[in-house]
This record gives sequence, C-alpha cells and structure tokens, in this order.
Amino acid sequence: MRGIMVALCLLFTLAGCTGMPLPPLLPAAADTGPYRLDTGDVVRVLVYNQESLSTEYTVGDNGTISIPTLGEIRARALTAQELQKVIFDGLNNGVLVNPGVSVQLAQYRPFYIVGEVAKPGQYPFTPGLNVLGAVAVAGGFTIRADQRQMTVVRTQGNRGGEWSADPLVEVRPGDVIVIREQYF
Repeated sequence: MRGIMVALCLLFTLAGCTGMPLPPLLPAAADTGPYRLDTGDVVRVLVYNQESLSTEYTVGDNGTISIPTLGEIRARALTAQELQKVIFDGLNNGVLVNPGVSVQLAQYRPFYIVGEVAKPGQYPFTPGLNVLGAVAVAGGFTIRADQRQMTVVRTQGNRGGEWSADPLVEVRPGDVIVIREQYF
C-alpha cells in the first residue's frame, strides 16, 4: 500500500511539472482582406498643394488621427483607401474644392515579444516576419525557453485570444508573442 501511495505522489508531482495546458492552435492564415489600421500605425497623408495638411499621422489610443481643419477622424478598422475617402469627403465639404488626397501606410504598429528571449520588448513589424524570426530579432531563446510552447496573443475581428503557434506562423502587427519557460 505504501508503494502505491509513493507511486501516486510521484505521478501527481510529475504531472504538475508538465506546465499549463496549451491554448488551441492558431488558425491558418486565411485571406483576411486588406490591412486595417489600428493604434500605433503611422499613415502618410498627402493633400495636393496643401503642405500644412501633408504629413504623417499616428493613429492614437482612441483610434483617431487629428487633421487640421477637420479635427479628429476615426481611423481604427479602416483601410488606407477608406481613410483616404473620409479625408477627401471632409476636405471637399467646404474646405477645399475637389482636393487631391492620398493616404499611405508609412509604418506598421509594432509587435511585442515576452518571456524567455534574450531581449523581450517591443519591435518594429516587417511584412513576412514569422515567430522564429521574431525570436531572432529579440536576441534568440534563453537557455530556459520551452521552444515547443510558443503562443501568440492576437485580436482577430472583434475577438482577442491566445493561441499556440508553430515557429513558422506569420506574425501580424500588434501581436504579442509569448515564449514560455520549460521546467525539465
């Protein structure tokens, strides 16, 4: 009986060392459509013959940009082309006559990496970056890193969540990559 109790204690102890259960696997990247702006993105607005309006604007915490003569304009969840139309309509409504407006994405919002990497923190996003590349940008794995338990915290649509991630999963602007610690 004592041997069974020792075996059960050992079994429960080892079961507790496996770590937390992993979240579900990140869904394969489906065609998500055009890029949608969010907090931290920088857009370049060019208004023909209006140098005072032609500059770069950062999407603020409230999801807006502030343009002289127009005030606060909602940019969050819009594409660059949709934002261009909003600015055109605002300027064309009594401010300028048929203004030439162009909006371009100048800089993506950053991604973040935390946990068992050499230099956790915020990094500039570059298209085509995958989780393993993000780890490399952050100085690589620490000796304690569990390279099998990487997760990505991402907002998809109106829903945010944490998913298990393969090292080759593509990183998106605003993602938070979490590298867990291994216990044995």
